[in-house]
Amino acid sequence: MTPRFGKVSLTQDSVESNWGVNYLSNFHLLGILSPAIRAQPADRGVRIILATCSSYIGGEIGTLKDTRHPLPLGKEYGTSKLALMTFAQAFQKHLDAYKRPDREPNNAHVIIVDPGLTRTPGMRRWLSMGSLWGLLLYLIMWPVWWLTLKSPLMGAQSFLFAAMEADLGRGVGGRFVKECAERTFLRGEVNDEKVARTLWEFSDKQIEALEKEGAARRAREKKEGKAKEDVGGGKRKEEIEPNVDKSNGAKKPGSRRSRKA
Repeated sequence: MTPRFGKVSLTQDSVESNWGVNYLSNFHLLGILSPAIRAQPADRGVRIILATCSSYIGGEIGTLKDTRHPLPLGKEYGTSKLALMTFAQAFQKHLDAYKRPDREPNNAHVIIVDPGLTRTPGMRRWLSMGSLWGLLLYLIMWPVWWLTLKSPLMGAQSFLFAAMEADLGRGVGGRFVKECAERTFLRGEVNDEKVARTLWEFSDKQIEALEKEGAARRAREKKEGKAKEDVGGGKRKEEIEPNVDKSNGAKKPGSRRSRKA
């Protein structure tokens, strides 16, 4: 989470951290795991729980730019969460569309969880706006935050509910849980198939570009590492090579034995 006055941070692949961590990593991981999820036995319930927060209401996924910083300025975090929720619904439909060989219904359910406002380090960083003055104000107002924000243990209850409530493992997937109860989405884009398709294609292109760049970088690093090893190996060979004239086996004049003679 990047606070209002905080510096924009990047992932190892130079992707804006809110987009990379909150959304793109989940998109890529579930894309990789999709065949394994669909191949699970029919009697094994699979739950995919994704975390969001109420900031998704202010997100804008209709203005994404095809760059490493695709999010609209000032709405990075909320937009990344809105994108995640839209993808969650699309991924549930992707799972439902799969025809199992045993003709059993889909047994994987995507559940989106909003833990509410909790006293976590991320919330502290957001409220302090990434500045020392903001942190000082946060500490002064600590009694207010203690009364109005939930403890991390209370915030975790919705995740436990999503993981263990029997009803969420039956019927339709893609449900939204907040305060240990099922809620409706407050943004229409979450269930919009056209928006979801555009987002999915946009994300696929980004992943493909990142994988190509990553492969090229790894090949370059491997080549450079091998060159360094070759140079280092040559130096070590020169250091341990015996000080002997190979032509006649005699010691060179500078050797210790020749000096003794």
